[in-house]
Amino acid sequence: MATRAPDRPAAPPRPPGKRRRFNGRHWRYQADVKGSPYAYVAPFFLLFCAFGLFPLLYTAWVSLHEWTLLQDEHEFLGLDNFIAVVQDSYFWNATFNTLSIGFLSTAPQLLLAIWLAHLLNRPLRAQTLFRVTLLLPNVTSVVAVVVIFSQLFGRDFGLLNWVLSLFGAGEIDWRAGTGTSHIAISTMIMWRWTGYNALILLAAMQAVPRELYEAATIDGASNLTQLRKITIPMIRPTMIFVVITSTIGAMQIFAEPLLFGAYSVTGGQDRQYQTLALFIYENFARLDFGYASAISWMMFLFIIVIAGINFLLTSRTKGDLR
Repeated sequence: MATRAPDRPAAPPRPPGKRRRFNGRHWRYQADVKGSPYAYVAPFFLLFCAFGLFPLLYTAWVSLHEWTLLQDEHEFLGLDNFIAVVQDSYFWNATFNTLSIGFLSTAPQLLLAIWLAHLLNRPLRAQTLFRVTLLLPNVTSVVAVVVIFSQLFGRDFGLLNWVLSLFGAGEIDWRAGTGTSHIAISTMIMWRWTGYNALILLAAMQAVPRELYEAATIDGASNLTQLRKITIPMIRPTMIFVVITSTIGAMQIFAEPLLFGAYSVTGGQDRQYQTLALFIYENFARLDFGYASAISWMMFLFIIVIAGINFLLTSRTKGDLR
C-alpha cells in the first residue's frame, strides 16, 4: 500500500516592507521607460513653443489689428488687413516673383543634384575631396556669393556680358529686366544649394543594394536606365524630403534679392525681383506690423499649399523596377 507524502509547510508571508520596495522599484522602472522618451524630446518642444509656436500665434493676433509702434492702442480690424493684402497689386507682384525665382532655381537644382549624386555614387578616385567640394558653396557666406555673382552679372564689366559680346550679343542689364533678374538670382541659389541637396541624395543612394545594379548591368542596362529604373524609385522618400525643403526655401528667398539690389527692399525700381520676404521686410521697416503680419500669414498659407501639392505629386510617383 502506497504511503501518502506529507504535506509541505506553507511558505511564510513576504514581509510588507520588501513588497513595497519591489513595487517602488517597479514603478520607477516603468516611469523611466515610459517617461524618458518624452524627457529627451522635451527641450526641443520647449524651444519650439518659445521661438516657433508663440511667434506664429502672436503674429496671427497682430495681423488682426492696426499695429504700429507709433500708437499706444491697437485698433482691432478683424480681417481688414487680409482683405487689403489680397487687393494689393504689390503683393501679387511679389508672389509672382517668388514663384518665378523659386521654379527657375528649384527644378534645375534638383535635376543637377540627382545627376551629381549619381556620378559620385560610382567608384571614383578622391571621392571625399569631391564630396567636400560640393558642400563648399553652401558653407560660403551668402554675402560673398552675391557679391561675386553681382560682378559676373554686371552690365558694364561683367564676365557674362563679355562672353556674350564674343558671340555678337549686346550688353544685358541683368538688374533692369524681370526675366534677366530672375535668372541671375536663380543662378546664385542653384550654385549655393545644389551640392547640399546632392549630398543628401547621395546618402540615400548609398543604401540602395548593389545587387540591383549588378543585375541591371548583366542585363545590359545603361547608366541612365539604372538611374531612372533603380536609383530614383529606391530613393523616392528622400526625394520627397528634398523637394519639400527646397520648395519651402524657395518661398522664403530674402538675402539674394536684397543683396543683388544693393540692399533695396523694393527689389528694383519697378519691383521686378521683389519677393514676398522682401515685401514683408519693407512693411516692417515702415512700422506697419499689422499689415506685415497679414502678409506673413498669407506666405505661410502659400508654403503649406505648394508643399502639399509637391508632396502629392512626388508621392504618387511609384517606383517601377521592371
